[in-house]
Amino acid sequence: MTQHLVNGERAAAAQLAGLGVERGGVLLVHASMRSVGGDAGAMADALRTVLGPEGTLVVPSFTPENSDTSRSYLERVRGLSDEARAALRAAMPPFDREVSPAPAMGRLAETVRLTPGAERSAHPQTSFTAIGPAARKLLAEHRQDCHLGEDSPLARLYEADAQILLLGTGFDTCTAFHLAEYRLPAPPRRLYRCVVAPQGERGWWEYEDVALDDGDFAALGRAFECADTTGAVRTGPVGSAGSRLVRLRAAVDFAVDWLGAHRSGGA
Repeated sequence: MTQHLVNGERAAAAQLAGLGVERGGVLLVHASMRSVGGDAGAMADALRTVLGPEGTLVVPSFTPENSDTSRSYLERVRGLSDEARAALRAAMPPFDREVSPAPAMGRLAETVRLTPGAERSAHPQTSFTAIGPAARKLLAEHRQDCHLGEDSPLARLYEADAQILLLGTGFDTCTAFHLAEYRLPAPPRRLYRCVVAPQGERGWWEYEDVALDDGDFAALGRAFECADTTGAVRTGPVGSAGSRLVRLRAAVDFAVDWLGAHRSGGA
């Protein structure tokens, strides 16, 4: 590592500590390194330094690339012929928790995923990666027909009183709000489909789960931040971008009430 990266890591660690990242805690990070600037490896090192040896770092490792019901796939095939769509579907690789990349999650998430000793949950579309002493407990038993609900790492993060770091990103990327969708009365459901190979044989798997919708998360986040009087949201610079540190429980609890009041069919 060059002296420049060492200095960058130290500066980032000081900013993260100043923002309030808890030593020994559990931290879920959504990051835009393009906004923050610098090296993803140095940032990962800075996060682990601030968390300390007893802390656990968690990132999303989602893989919409292996699904023909994902938003990214639907955008990609818009305007294509039926033949071209069929060819694209045929070329989709099945999910493999050991090697499947998660390019849509950004450079920091991929850096953490590739770190020796990192653990990854088993969901073929919305897996999480974690490194630290609580990693295995947080990621175990991620049911494959439950994206982000009670049988996912998000519920375990809620139980662990985790923090969320929105590193150069906004509330529109706050995955924890999805847990609130599952906690609404009778949330709408839909079918999902993705490529898997559980016994080494490629095939399509279809399942039903809650219809995930992040279209109003930015507005939800603004309302949460404005209503906060307890310090559940802290803001400050990290690198070249503004960032937010959020208490996950407070965010989810607020979101349950807000979504229930603002979405049609809610309570």
